Amino acid sequence: MKVLISDNLAPVGAQILKDAGLEVDIKTGMSPEELKKEIVQYDGLVIRSATKVTADIIEAADKLKVVGRAGIGLDNVDVPAASKRGIVVMNAPDGNATTAAEHALAMMMSLTRNIPQATARLKAGGWDKKKFQGREVTGKTLGIIGIGRIGAIVSNRAQGLHMKVIAFDPHMPKDLVDKLGVELVSFEDLCKRSDYISVHVPLTKETSNLVSSEAFKMMKKDAMFIDCARGGVVDEAALYDALVNKEIAGAALDVFAKEPTSLETTPLLGLDNFICTPHLGASTAEAQENVAVTIAEQMSNYLLNNTVVNAVNVPSVSAEVLSKVRPYVALAEMLGSFQMQIAKGSVEEVNIEFIGDLASMETGPITVACLKGLFTPILRDAVNFVNAPMIAKERGIRVTESKTSDSDDFTNLLSIKVKTSEDENVLAGTVFGKKEPRLVRLNTFRLEALPNGPMLFVYNNDVPGVIGALGTALGQEGVNISRMTVGREEGTGEHDRNIILLNTDTLISKEQLEKVKQLDNITSAMVLDLS
Repeated sequence: MKVLISDNLAPVGAQILKDAGLEVDIKTGMSPEELKKEIVQYDGLVIRSATKVTADIIEAADKLKVVGRAGIGLDNVDVPAASKRGIVVMNAPDGNATTAAEHALAMMMSLTRNIPQATARLKAGGWDKKKFQGREVTGKTLGIIGIGRIGAIVSNRAQGLHMKVIAFDPHMPKDLVDKLGVELVSFEDLCKRSDYISVHVPLTKETSNLVSSEAFKMMKKDAMFIDCARGGVVDEAALYDALVNKEIAGAALDVFAKEPTSLETTPLLGLDNFICTPHLGASTAEAQENVAVTIAEQMSNYLLNNTVVNAVNVPSVSAEVLSKVRPYVALAEMLGSFQMQIAKGSVEEVNIEFIGDLASMETGPITVACLKGLFTPILRDAVNFVNAPMIAKERGIRVTESKTSDSDDFTNLLSIKVKTSEDENVLAGTVFGKKEPRLVRLNTFRLEALPNGPMLFVYNNDVPGVIGALGTALGQEGVNISRMTVGREEGTGEHDRNIILLNTDTLISKEQLEKVKQLDNITSAMVLDLS
């Protein structure tokens, strides 16, 4: 079998693949056209961030069985297209956590002591000691946005510097954060109280432009902002205005909304109180060796032994088991994602019930798929079919399973109840035919919805004209509705309640959602992404 390495990889990765008996070619810097021509002869493809594995590349890859990303992010891989072709996509989510955390702290110290600016000035012939006077971090408050694996490492190291650490993370249980010696606070409190703010969340619908002009206006005038996580979490235009208007004292970015970037596309680069690096968070010899070893071992195990590890689109089970439960694996992942997107507060319990003939199947992969779906909206590529149960355990989430062979309405039914610190939701689904997933219950509402792709989820009063007004409003915004499902709940108030689930061709924007919320008899509305 042949494996192509198309991006720069630590040599140990290629050696592991060769030692396993695989034929390895290293061809970096190829254009998309060149890769499309070359990929036809390979069983495996190893990439980092440079190679774009598009649908066109996947379509041309007749022999390809696995794509391995030596790192965590999979923005450069069309995972749905790979899944349709039966190509396994795997990553190495744990290889660079320490490196990323250390880079954030390095940026914080460089920003505090004006190290890049002083270095440039000294090399230019200047000796401006007073101009580059810094300050101490001892005793200062560090606010961490996202206290997951990397955020926890940053917290630990910052505490070693005698900093006080506070954190905002709506998905982490308070007791776990308390154990880190960190105070869990609201986003507003974090902005107001922090001397330094460091971002450690993936880019999701929830975190996109999370740090906006409103956030900067709440910060201290001498606060400093650091983002070494993902571009797009901070509104770069708002950050530019905050630095120019001296709403904050300084900022450091390792990531940008558009990469690679330059002064022409990112005016921030022209500011004296801004420092930056070209996405170096994972760029240490140790981290690159770690991810190279990890992905090489995973890929060789899959190609030679059919063992799946750290795959983002297929659970680690035998082909025989997977063929039987695959439709319910897909359903469970969709329902888990749905649950997290409608949940309020941090998840405490997940109860999964297998009803009907489903109870006699191998249900382990279905449970794992549910947990992967649950964490994907908040962790993105950091969660996969292997580490999802571990993440649940780390977060103190109690996961239980129950089985019953009796089913009144459906031959098979999968019911998932998620209890959070603030509420509880029950979703139930089944599979029509051989592979058609359906959501058939949402709390007390009965319906038959397709839980897939971009969706609009609406609560409304059950009165005439709501559906027509909703369709008209979306039509005026150029939003095409591909499917509509209505569920009714009999109430005791003046009006009965409905829920409406719309499948749309594109993801509805924040501005379009606000227009929907303004419609008469719409009591609430939210956008879901079950892609």
